[in-house]
Amino acid sequence: MKLDYVSRIKFGLKRYKTIATDKATSRVLDGSYNSIYKGRSMNFDELREYVPGDDIKDIDWKATSRSQKVLIRQYIAEKKHNLMLVMDTNRRMLAETESGEEKKDVALISGGSLAYMVSSNGDYVSAVFPNEKSLERFPFKMGTLNLEYILEAYAKAVTIDNDSSINKALEYIMRNIRRRMIIVIVTDIEGIRRMAEGILKQLVIVHDVLVINISDSTCCGKKVYNIENGSYMPAFMTDSKKLHRLLTEKQHKMIAECEDKLKHFGISMITIDSEDNTESRIIELLEKNKLNN
Repeated sequence: MKLDYVSRIKFGLKRYKTIATDKATSRVLDGSYNSIYKGRSMNFDELREYVPGDDIKDIDWKATSRSQKVLIRQYIAEKKHNLMLVMDTNRRMLAETESGEEKKDVALISGGSLAYMVSSNGDYVSAVFPNEKSLERFPFKMGTLNLEYILEAYAKAVTIDNDSSINKALEYIMRNIRRRMIIVIVTDIEGIRRMAEGILKQLVIVHDVLVINISDSTCCGKKVYNIENGSYMPAFMTDSKKLHRLLTEKQHKMIAECEDKLKHFGISMITIDSEDNTESRIIELLEKNKLNN
């Protein structure tokens, strides 16, 4: 298989000289998700003084006798992150972002870039998203070939006839997947607004949940196509400064409401409107989540 989508992601990361695949990002991931790992392989880090609750098996008796303090051996786990991509495939994703790019493309690169970072660290990536008739489900696997299959399937799933809800994918995860995960939801403001709070409440009990919001365009311009109605908006609407101001105010209000909704559950969110600023925004999302935990 030709790695078309992964190649685009790798080119973008290299082009903008991101820290996406170096040790700095590994530290951001480990710092954000230090409770999530697979396996028991441990590396010795340092000695520190014993505190109640430490395992007595980790006491270094030789060092303790020399220092006259009870010292334990501290270890670093060789973590394996489990990243679950939940990507919105509703026909709204065929619309444009604020920068004029197709929302589907920005969503694909945004979710794909974070998955590529994780995959490059040797971690596991999975995905669940709805197509027109059912759910696309991908098992946890390592490697870029797995990521390419996921991104190719996502690109095909976003069609004009797809009126699916992202809740369907979230509900499937809640009911069927038991392992602890980093769940990354890639959607738009309308998708966030429609996310069931009951499902979010259940997911955050066990998992880290992060949200990437793909921005919406305004109604201004020479030709503005309404995805929902399947027609171009009339010029008297797209040329109206008053309407533009009112819609912009409404959009900002919706974003604030969605941020408050997610903040209630301790979920971090960032907005991406272009492929060009994907990497820096993803790093910002990881740092925000680190501060929230």
